[in-house]
Amino acid sequence: MLRAAVALADTDGIESLTMRKLGEKLGIEAMSLYNHVANKGDLVDGMIDAVFGEIELPAGEAGWRTAMRRRAISIRAALSRHPWAVGRMESRATPGPATLRHHDAVLGTLRGAGFSIAMAAHAYSVLDSYIYGFAMQQPNLPFDTPAETAKVAQAIMARFASGEYPHLTELTVEHVLQPGYDYGDEFEFGLDLILDGLDRARRLT
Repeated sequence: MLRAAVALADTDGIESLTMRKLGEKLGIEAMSLYNHVANKGDLVDGMIDAVFGEIELPAGEAGWRTAMRRRAISIRAALSRHPWAVGRMESRATPGPATLRHHDAVLGTLRGAGFSIAMAAHAYSVLDSYIYGFAMQQPNLPFDTPAETAKVAQAIMARFASGEYPHLTELTVEHVLQPGYDYGDEFEFGLDLILDGLDRARRLT
């Protein structure tokens, strides 16, 4: 049932997900779904837990930095498969077992690496803010492919006079419009900056 609900949300968005549509997909009466979930909120709890279940659990044996990096990349991949989950991953008041297992593993990895309780909380917060923030921002950009990026950039530049915005022009011409540019590449660059900063903070505590 949860797998079918996730598939529907992936295709049509979670706002359009109803018990009736889910029942139709499963070939059963919508009312029979209430034998498994109390309401749509309960269903969404399970769906979010299913998404958490797809994320690679951090393993301290690999080293905390490698574990956090792999986790971040795994979350981003999961959210790209399930964009409806962006903004909902930490919103559930009744988290499921996969969610709790995930959070516990992250904290355990950080604590095992020598992070104090407070520093583990800071690290968790800054990492998730970056990961979820990037996941929310990227799909809303007015471009996706390199061709779309070039088209949007050139259209914007055509609206202002030469020399009017020199730094934007420089960035666009010398970076954005260069072959191989992909905004998504910024994710791992920023992630590594955060991990470097957390490592320095860990050493100071």
